[in-house]
Amino acid sequence: MIDHVTIRVRDLETTKAFYLQALKPLGYELIMGDNEFIGLGKEGVPDTWFITAKEISGPVHVAWKASAKDEVDEFYSAALAAGAKDNGAPGLRPEYGETYYGAFVIDPDGNNVEAVFW
Repeated sequence: MIDHVTIRVRDLETTKAFYLQALKPLGYELIMGDNEFIGLGKEGVPDTWFITAKEISGPVHVAWKASAKDEVDEFYSAALAAGAKDNGAPGLRPEYGETYYGAFVIDPDGNNVEAVFW
């Protein structure tokens, strides 16, 4: 099991605004941060970190676990409203698993990010 992930980004404020909106349907919120980094997570525990860097991490692919299909749908809508580019509308992806339901978007740094429900 992965405890946390850190992604280097160009513009922390843009990243913060994007992910606070996109991950809100999954219960994520800002747990800690300053001008150099932010930690997002659930129930007071950060598991997704973003840091300002001259060289970004990406593009990378990160998928957050949703607790229901409607959370995946809400993530997708929220991410698009926050400025993401569509990279795969919500739906079943049987090539990944019989019950795999996911949605994919491209974030402001070009990362392929996803919400998934099994």
